[in-house]
Amino acid sequence: MISQELLDSLDFKLIVTIVKKGAAKKVVKAAKRAHAGGSTILLGIGHGIHEHATFLGFHLEPEKEIVLTAVPSSLLGSVLAAIAEDCNIDKPGNGIGFVIDIRHIAGISHQPETKCDVQFEKEKEMGSGMASPIAYELIVTIVNKGMADTVVDATKQAGAEGGTIVYGRGTGIHEQAKLFSITIEPEKELVLTLIDREKTQQVMKSILEAADLDAPGKGIAFVLPVERTVGIPHKANRS
Repeated sequence: MISQELLDSLDFKLIVTIVKKGAAKKVVKAAKRAHAGGSTILLGIGHGIHEHATFLGFHLEPEKEIVLTAVPSSLLGSVLAAIAEDCNIDKPGNGIGFVIDIRHIAGISHQPETKCDVQFEKEKEMGSGMASPIAYELIVTIVNKGMADTVVDATKQAGAEGGTIVYGRGTGIHEQAKLFSITIEPEKELVLTLIDREKTQQVMKSILEAADLDAPGKGIAFVLPVERTVGIPHKANRS
């Protein structure tokens, strides 16, 4: 088993891939083909510029799958290339992927790969779709159930192009509701918004006001730096 000291000395990245329902298994398979370890799959709902399906006049919110894959930095390029190649991430509407730095990691029982000879070769083969020249950040907003649509609408009004909603439960200091003396953990909605870095401030302000995040128990929002993106061709050509 690899020691925690060795894990802390290694440089890991988190690849977040958001695809249509049913495509997550293909993402996981592609990542493993590039020597990544296991992944975690979450379910969510997409609210992007390509999510405009209707049925009998009713707007349908496409279900999404979010795949989280932690990889050593040396494998990042080859894993991204494999995902983009096998899942056609570089084509509009098939999904997006982005990379977040991991400061500390625990719970990996096997020795991770630390070298990858084909990393840069694969990136060159995949072309410009592998990364966007625009600097991005990820806004993570956690609110009470029923507020996610308000957050998404606020982000769009401030210049974002949509978001992905993930569902969960809260166990924070303000989550003390009880029913018949039994503590209830309120359901939460988590909104992931990938945004041009230059628009982060205005989008955060819009979220803060729309969701009333200054009030206790309403929720929180925070920003994470994004190192690379995949599958955003409609932005990649922008100067």
